[in-house]
Amino acid sequence: MAYVAVDNDERLEEGPQGLQFKSFLGDADTNGAPSPGLGNADRGYLHDQGKPSGGFWTLEYYQSYFDVDTKTVLTRCYATLLPFSSNSDYLATHLNPADLYGPFWTLTTLIFTLFLSSSLAAAITAYLGDPLASLGYDFGLLSIAVPLVYSYGLALPVILWVALRYLGVGEWSVVEAIAIWGYGMFVWIPVSILAVIPISIVRWSLVGIAFGLSGYFLVRNVYPILASAEAKATRLLIIIIAALHLGLAITFKVLFFNYYIVAPDPATPISPPAASATPTAGTGAGAGAGNDTVVEEVVRRLFG
Repeated sequence: MAYVAVDNDERLEEGPQGLQFKSFLGDADTNGAPSPGLGNADRGYLHDQGKPSGGFWTLEYYQSYFDVDTKTVLTRCYATLLPFSSNSDYLATHLNPADLYGPFWTLTTLIFTLFLSSSLAAAITAYLGDPLASLGYDFGLLSIAVPLVYSYGLALPVILWVALRYLGVGEWSVVEAIAIWGYGMFVWIPVSILAVIPISIVRWSLVGIAFGLSGYFLVRNVYPILASAEAKATRLLIIIIAALHLGLAITFKVLFFNYYIVAPDPATPISPPAASATPTAGTGAGAGAGNDTVVEEVVRRLFG
């Protein structure tokens, strides 16, 4: 029987072939802990998931910013409705990391609710004013809502970020800037739905509440970024942001929440349909037929 000589578990020789074995467990470091040795990352099996792959002009670069579940998006949306909470650092507590899916979803949903609610409210007020009035949809409001909402929610934060980078302020990224503005617009979604109520004072109150909550949310999260600049005049940008936000609220009220019930002129009576002008002799069916024709006409104008 032959014996094999082992030298420090590193080299094993047997006979003339000089068979060698090497340990991949690694040696102990100075602190006594074993070194990681050759792992999956060294072999190229694992890749860094923290950095987006590809250039910024590829879809893979933005894929990580849309990798977020619905529960996280809704939690971030609901948190904007409570800007007066004790935890004021929204970037650190909720946007870690920031995403683009939530802001895009919020702004797109707001465009849909603005057009749908304004069209529904116009139909209700027109019917209450004149049941026989012809109803229609103003698709021009949709063409206004799309550039208005996307410009304010996407273009404005990008412009602000570029301006702050020029001034030497790099406390946040462009994705975080878009996320702040996008999630801050969430409060306008329920307000646009409730604005269907045909009462002017109620609509003004809803617009005021939405302006106050979203405006305070923006100021509370943007002003610390502006305050970190060396030039004190940079803080004056918050006045421009507040003015633009006020202009947006007034624009929403005038374009999408501005409708009133106009009663028909009593001096101009509504002419009954021609079918009701020919009653059936000897019976009372003429009036009944006329009333049924009026109802059918109302239904046709509403849903036809």
